[in-house]
Amino acid sequence: MTNRYLFSAVIFFFLSCFQKLNGQDSINTIAEPNSAFVVKNSPRRLNYEKLIIPSLFISYGVAGLRIDELRELDHSTRHEIWEHQPDHIRLDNYTQYAPALMVYGLNAAGVKGKHNFKERTIIYAASQLISTAFVVPLKHIVKEERPDGSNKLSFPSGHTATAFASAQFMFREYKDTHFWLSISGYSFALFTGVYRTLNDKHWVSDVVAGAGFGILSTELAYCLYPKINTLFTGKNKKTATLIIPVYQNKNFGIGLVKNF
Repeated sequence: MTNRYLFSAVIFFFLSCFQKLNGQDSINTIAEPNSAFVVKNSPRRLNYEKLIIPSLFISYGVAGLRIDELRELDHSTRHEIWEHQPDHIRLDNYTQYAPALMVYGLNAAGVKGKHNFKERTIIYAASQLISTAFVVPLKHIVKEERPDGSNKLSFPSGHTATAFASAQFMFREYKDTHFWLSISGYSFALFTGVYRTLNDKHWVSDVVAGAGFGILSTELAYCLYPKINTLFTGKNKKTATLIIPVYQNKNFGIGLVKNF
């Protein structure tokens, strides 16, 4: 299969997610006295307004692959960075997970989020799985060379996607009860993205696209949660199937999980 057909397949999967979510169940939460949040499923159409920002980020990143002016901006930004010769630190390998760890830490300290341990773990795991399903195939389809020339897996930035997926996860968990706390995770995500460029691992357009895929993945995870949860609760009388894209040892595959 050529790269062109692989790229088309990924875009088709991307659009299919939007179509399938349109009109599907979503999450509504209600609070009961002296109890934790109770999660209920209620039918709701997908709020496309939440997809505007990630769509713009992804569009910019894709445009950066082809539009000469944006490519020149990537190269000039790298040139400016190297004129100042910044120190290469590897904190971005850890800050990408910081917002998600903060959610679990805050819950352990008694600052409750929207969901309990099991629910938020399912949501966060789903967001990371969706992000990987976008990022990993695209890296091998686009084959963009990294600024440091180490390989051709530059687009999009996986570290940045993970960081913004984590930050969006923290935002969704605390935005209704602790707004200023909820947006603090974006500082770690922004730090991660900036240092992917300072460490000469990614172009600016790679980082912007990674941020878009990360935010999108978490939004899709929250929309899909009611359906995913039926795999664990067994409350759905119908069979449920989860198809998972897998990449290992430079080979692509499909994993199938079926609940009877």
